[in-house]
Amino acid sequence: MMRNILVQADKDAGMAMRMESALAIGRRFGAHLSFLISSPYQQFIAADPFGGLYLAKEQLAQAQLADLEIEKRLSAELAREDVPWDVAVADGDALSTMTLAATLSDLAIVSLGARDRRGHRVPTIAADLALTVPVPVLALPPERGPFDFDAPMMVAWNGSPQAANALRAGVSLMGDARNVVLVTVGDDEGRVPAENALRYMSRYGVHGELRRETKSTGTAEEVLERVAAEISPGLIVMGAFGRPRLRETLFGGVTRYLIEAAPAPLLLAH
Repeated sequence: MMRNILVQADKDAGMAMRMESALAIGRRFGAHLSFLISSPYQQFIAADPFGGLYLAKEQLAQAQLADLEIEKRLSAELAREDVPWDVAVADGDALSTMTLAATLSDLAIVSLGARDRRGHRVPTIAADLALTVPVPVLALPPERGPFDFDAPMMVAWNGSPQAANALRAGVSLMGDARNVVLVTVGDDEGRVPAENALRYMSRYGVHGELRRETKSTGTAEEVLERVAAEISPGLIVMGAFGRPRLRETLFGGVTRYLIEAAPAPLLLAH
């Protein structure tokens, strides 16, 4: 169960979607929402030409004031809601503070970057966070609406421990989905067959459809992107992979590709 939900708090374009999604998930599971404002105050300590250190007091004061304004605004908005919550400010960059705070969380919610002129997403902490923390990461495209429990959902399956971790984390979100499609690409399914994954889902009342795709029409990530375009999922559940040690596995390059393309919210687990 997701009883402790961590949400990255900032004044960026994706904040409204993170908040609305966190509220929807929090109500569903009776969860406590923790909003974390990350402020790397050490950046205001600088060295002078003579080897000494000095504090940029004016810039620091402005940053602290901006954080206070975010905290006040969030608190005022959350005070009208029907879920327990808290807002905290942590000293450090977003990745390090979210990583530490996620240690005792059940889900971390962040945003994917906005698209640039070429259609690629600006990098955020989503990929690195998913590879660092022991909990699932829900990465939301800022241009979409809040998380929708009723939307179709897609599971990228390759039989790996990472894919299994993602499925275990995501199955609780799938109960009301209009349909759930488990997608495999190519012949290599890893150690755990797709049928076992479907059986696991069914014991939670989630009766998914298996869709086997070949690589004849493109790379694994391109195939998954095409299937997602056909299904229009409200969530894609997938394992998060870093750089492979010896050779690229089936989904070795998919994590970053789909984070950059991101046709839907991603639930990532490592």
